[in-house]
Amino acid sequence: MKLALIAHDGKKNDMVALAAKHLALLQTCSLMATGTTGRRLISELGLTVDCLLSGPHGGDLQIGARLAVGEVDGVIFLRDPMTPQPHEPDINALVRACDVHDVPCATNLAGAELMLQAWAQQMV
Repeated sequence: MKLALIAHDGKKNDMVALAAKHLALLQTCSLMATGTTGRRLISELGLTVDCLLSGPHGGDLQIGARLAVGEVDGVIFLRDPMTPQPHEPDINALVRACDVHDVPCATNLAGAELMLQAWAQQMV
């Protein structure tokens, strides 16, 4: 499974906790992430992650481009809906690309849990 992981600043701790909970599964995946999120997953959990640019510097767009050519099977994007994001058009483009290419996209912890649990079931 090729999984993209993105978390806004206010959700990065949630992403690390989610990844720690599903560490065994994520260790079997090919992971990519935007800058700081990826670096935290590497340093705190020892995961192998292809770190792209930070979201505001084009990381969301990089993931969207990979998604468009079939290099992403799922996206977990823990968004902070209460904080305005200066790169909101890039965020919307990524979520739209998920819809266009029929790639699962979880934008909150509940959806992310369901996605990871379903993938874990497929691997059994």
